[in-house]
Amino acid sequence: MDILKQPLITEKISAMNERGVYGFIVEKTAKKPEIKNAVEKTFGVKVVSIRTIRYAAKHKSRYTKAKVVSGFTNAFKKAIVQVADGEVIDFYGEI
Repeated sequence: MDILKQPLITEKISAMNERGVYGFIVEKTAKKPEIKNAVEKTFGVKVVSIRTIRYAAKHKSRYTKAKVVSGFTNAFKKAIVQVADGEVIDFYGEI
């Protein structure tokens, strides 16, 4: 099971990157110590703090010519990770 699914690249998180704060979409069942170990092992940085946010699935519906199509958006968990001073995670290094 891969704990870190993808990095969060939003305008707000990108502004926080300058202060050593990074965002990730993580596995819904992941705990803070597991997230910390995954980030430290994957990127080779020291994690100072972690904040997690769980987002529930939302009901959505749209109208087509024939009928109303309804469903749900995906539920996910977001982790905001702060690394030690002077350490950087480079998401764009492999591009």
